[in-house]
Amino acid sequence: MKVLQRFSALPAMDGDGVNINRISDFELLRFDPYLMIDEIKSDNTQDFIGGFPPHPHRGVETFTYIRKGGFEHRDQLGNVKPIRAGDVQWMSTGRGVVHSEMPLADATEGLHGFQIWLNMPAKDKMRAPIYQDSCNQDKPQLNNDHGATLIALAGSWGFNHNPLSITAAIEGLAGQGSIADLILTHHAHGTLDVKRFNTLCVYIYQGELHYLDAQGLRETAGVGQLLLLDTHEICHFQAEVNGAGLLILAGNPINESIVQMGPFVMNTQAEIDQAVRDYQQGLFGQIV
Repeated sequence: MKVLQRFSALPAMDGDGVNINRISDFELLRFDPYLMIDEIKSDNTQDFIGGFPPHPHRGVETFTYIRKGGFEHRDQLGNVKPIRAGDVQWMSTGRGVVHSEMPLADATEGLHGFQIWLNMPAKDKMRAPIYQDSCNQDKPQLNNDHGATLIALAGSWGFNHNPLSITAAIEGLAGQGSIADLILTHHAHGTLDVKRFNTLCVYIYQGELHYLDAQGLRETAGVGQLLLLDTHEICHFQAEVNGAGLLILAGNPINESIVQMGPFVMNTQAEIDQAVRDYQQGLFGQIV
């Protein structure tokens, strides 16, 4: 694999005092269509017990993946769902969603999960919201003979030189977004077919990866780092003795400039101002 750039997550706080690690790019849009990756990973309930009380979104898609523990989701559309380990949830917020995400009372062994933001094309930012989740559905996955497991979370994926071998329960993300969890045991390896994408990011949440830089020197990327890869190169992943857990984000750039303010992602400042007015006037609705 050819690494174009490497980024490191930074500690941040969101919601009601929830500690997270965050990688975001709302200005240069180097991950387009992806805007932000938040990881919550803690066995200390004080790091996340406050959760995310009711808040709005407009013009952005949120994709949540839980690996341990869980949240209860509520929104003004009437959706009330526990999102537990292995589950994913997608909201294409369009013209407006108000939702909350609060830790499940029976999830007592810590929390590990991700929320990923994708930009929406200008033509879709004021459409009706869309909600989907994978609760009570099988999670499609493939195993190879070399200790690698690919779990399809969104979209279709090729594995071991097969261009389209597995499809997730959730499809239709902005920018043809496709998301997968690639788990490598010690010394495992696997190859992804990503030729149809122009954006490919790999977030390392466990273990480490080794690769050669542009000068042919051996580099190591570890937990909390994001690699932006060249999709024209074969993407072969090789783990070392400790294995690796990789969140794979693929898609195609939307190539539109944006303006972001908190939970709103629009194309102009005027649209941001309108979103604020609409929310203040109660036009987003309320969670019942």
